[in-house]
Amino acid sequence: MNFEFDADTEEMRAVVVAFARRELVGHRDTARAVFDPADFRRRWRLAGAQGLVGGAVPLEYGGSGLDAVTSSVVMEALGYGTEDTGFAFSVAAHLFASVMPIVEFGTEEQKRQWLPALCSGERIAAHGITEPEAGSDALNLRTRAERKGDEYVLQGSKCFTTNAPVADAFVVQAATEPGGGFFGLTAFIVEAGTPGLSVGPVYDKVGLRGSPTADVHFDGCVVPARQMLGAEGSGASVFSASMKWERVCLFAIYLGAMRRILESTVEYAQEREQFGSPISAFQAVSHRIVDMTLRLESARLLLYRAAWQLARGSQDEIAPALAKLAVSEAAVQLGLDALQVRGGLGMVEGEAETFLRDALPSRVFSGTSEIQKNNIARALGLGNNRRPRRRR
Repeated sequence: MNFEFDADTEEMRAVVVAFARRELVGHRDTARAVFDPADFRRRWRLAGAQGLVGGAVPLEYGGSGLDAVTSSVVMEALGYGTEDTGFAFSVAAHLFASVMPIVEFGTEEQKRQWLPALCSGERIAAHGITEPEAGSDALNLRTRAERKGDEYVLQGSKCFTTNAPVADAFVVQAATEPGGGFFGLTAFIVEAGTPGLSVGPVYDKVGLRGSPTADVHFDGCVVPARQMLGAEGSGASVFSASMKWERVCLFAIYLGAMRRILESTVEYAQEREQFGSPISAFQAVSHRIVDMTLRLESARLLLYRAAWQLARGSQDEIAPALAKLAVSEAAVQLGLDALQVRGGLGMVEGEAETFLRDALPSRVFSGTSEIQKNNIARALGLGNNRRPRRRR
């Protein structure tokens, strides 16, 4: 096992960190931050020019051709370099949940049409699947797609759609066979501005405020059949493939953000004095910081193991779920610990409090922690799908 990256990857990491610190400052993501679409677009174009929004896309379509491991390194560097974790989250959601499905399931025509602009930063993508009545139960969508000749008519709504307020293209999941289970869903690429497609106001969220989120509505939205992504009935496969990328590479952002907060917490503990000594000398504080380090490093190992498997085409369901679960739970606890070390100052100082706000959603999106445990249990043969043991 080699736990070191080669010189080119380390150089790439350093370049991304420096770029993020210099160009992606944005808001500090406090509760007072207000989303600015013009500034978001400005930074998005810069991120596109840096190769961040299309990193995992093959070179021939305008990307950088990075595998899952290197993509994770880039996302970790992005999370470490910018305090605007919401913006970093938007970049990753665009790439892994929306663009990679086009890479893996799109026709050659679709790839040539959509990918170059989505990689350059000219266009932004969003993935619409979650609905008010279908969050964890992703196969029970109420949004319908009815075929009429060479077109599909979409009817329904999506909620919690990342990047929706600024998206130029939507990867949308809809039911073409209601009640059809795994084979009842179909994915479509829908261009913003298509008649019948509308986007609601930006959510006022507890965290990740630098990432714009909104509802998306389809009211008789007509989509040409040539914009179907994959075959009819393959929507669940499209979604599952995107989740493998998202649950691994996207969560590398949190590894970088956690390291940033851990380092600032160590610095604070060394400088803050109480009872005539730096608080880092108190065992209660030092042990808490050791626990923060343990959680971060353990989660990091699980994530890069999952990325290594994904880069080699593994179909393992356990590794991505373990990685997502470990990183999200570690992020929330690390945020709580960072606040505790800072005491009352942590409630008003901003950095640790902002990180905790940004960490809280990580236990919910991309499948809740409970869903990840269900997925792991099912893959282990536990639960109702377990084969009965043969009696002797």
